[in-house]
Amino acid sequence: MLTDSEISKSINLKNIKDVAKNIGILESELELYGNYKAKVNLCINERLKTRRDGKLILVTAVNPTPAGEGKTTVSIGLSQALNLLGKKSVLSLREPSLGPVFGLKGGATGGGYSQVVPMDEINLHFTGDIHAITAANNLLCAVLDNHIHQGNQLDIDPDKVLIKRCLDINDRVLRHIRIGLGNRINGIARNDGFIITVASEIMAILCLSLNFKDFRLRLERILVAFSKDGSPIFARDLKVTGALLSLLKDAFKPNLVQTTEGTAAIIHGGPFANIAHGCSSVQATKLALKLSDYCVTEAGFGSDLGGEKFFDIKCRTANLNPSAVVLVVTVRALKYNGGVSDLKKLGTENLDALNKGICNLGRHIENLRHFNVPIVVCINKFYKDSNRELEYIEDFCKEHNVESSITTAYTDGGKGCTELARKVIGLSNEKTRTDFSPIYSLEDSVGEKIEKIAKKVYGADKVVYTEEALKSLKDLMLFSSAENLPVCIAKTQYSLSDDKNLLGAPENFAVTVKDLKPYFGAGFITAYMGDIVTMPGLPKIPAAEVIDVDEEGNTIGIF
Repeated sequence: MLTDSEISKSINLKNIKDVAKNIGILESELELYGNYKAKVNLCINERLKTRRDGKLILVTAVNPTPAGEGKTTVSIGLSQALNLLGKKSVLSLREPSLGPVFGLKGGATGGGYSQVVPMDEINLHFTGDIHAITAANNLLCAVLDNHIHQGNQLDIDPDKVLIKRCLDINDRVLRHIRIGLGNRINGIARNDGFIITVASEIMAILCLSLNFKDFRLRLERILVAFSKDGSPIFARDLKVTGALLSLLKDAFKPNLVQTTEGTAAIIHGGPFANIAHGCSSVQATKLALKLSDYCVTEAGFGSDLGGEKFFDIKCRTANLNPSAVVLVVTVRALKYNGGVSDLKKLGTENLDALNKGICNLGRHIENLRHFNVPIVVCINKFYKDSNRELEYIEDFCKEHNVESSITTAYTDGGKGCTELARKVIGLSNEKTRTDFSPIYSLEDSVGEKIEKIAKKVYGADKVVYTEEALKSLKDLMLFSSAENLPVCIAKTQYSLSDDKNLLGAPENFAVTVKDLKPYFGAGFITAYMGDIVTMPGLPKIPAAEVIDVDEEGNTIGIF
């Protein structure tokens, strides 16, 4: 079979104006980035404001293997299949981060015959949104340090600066650094560190803002530091909001591209789901809902991370009501959870490992039922999966009274997902608007919210706090607004617990909160669990080693 890159380049792409016209976007509402990419001007929202929304379909997954399980591929294939069945479907996906592209996972634009294209451009610079977020974040940091250097009228405590610089590349040596070294002219020396751009608060703000006015207000509310007397310092105090907006005004507009079958895809925002909320922008999703019968969106990693945050953070923020959820599972993910740690052996039939690991699927089904949204399990078939393994998962789903469908989006595109699409249509038609319910109430305390997620979603027995976390929790209580914010938990994606080595469906365990940080601009409190880091590192053999440019100027090697 052709590589993803070869398939992407073999597609006769439609002009983006035609893609837009097909879903009802006027040419005057487009800002073109060549023939195959465009920004959608926010003026479209006024024209569409009275139009009825389509149905919102979430695609999430079980806990993945380090290689990824094709959740984006399934999302794309499902949207393509809905269009093949005569339904108008538009995708709402996240933008790829350069960290994984050059790191372990490679590209994030789907695969095979279910890709968003042009694949190489979307995976790399795209329309520059993530670069703009990086620049805005680092401008805010530079202005803060300059303020301290130039007399420090706000009396900022250099040891209590909260905001960190960011970079959209995995670089572990930047996690803990010391800046301002040398002469006084170089600034005040202090400890600092970098986070990856997709974990930044500005990324979360861009994704959760309801409109441009809300975007401005959220940027103003970023808590950047404390003064020496303990007073909070916000971005608005540094008088830099307008400058941030000047860098971000174009990045705030959603991007329009297409799939390998010409299905429209609105790709915007790219927060990680293990250290951020893991969902595409509210702007993109709401626009896709206005333009379609079915908006297919995804949330990063498993239902314990992106799925839970989609329901408890994004849906709450934007008043979204999902009609159905697709839970992606693979034979190899369950065998990995069943003890097969060698990724090369996941293609070998192993019913014993599958039996040991399928409890992970059971836990994710149980998790999603808490939210009262209809579920269909998508068994994403890989070519080495045996029929006996596939049938084993189908039988498990029947025993748990949940619909299932085997899909082949990678090899067959939309045609490989038509059965799944029919089941999604059927389930979403049974849905009533009042069914969906979050896992906790915003009136719950921060501790109660964390405990409900830990016990109901992860299956933990208890929540343990380090001394630093207890101090942070006490500090949070100084802000009256903190109590009514949702919680965004940062933890490993490989386990339902906060320990990546506890696979399957662990029992009799505790999760440890190591720190808590308020993100008032984003509108949530982040609780850091286990050994999670906000600046990933590169693997021993990074994907960057195989990426190249051929003699014709084409990027190759992105997988």
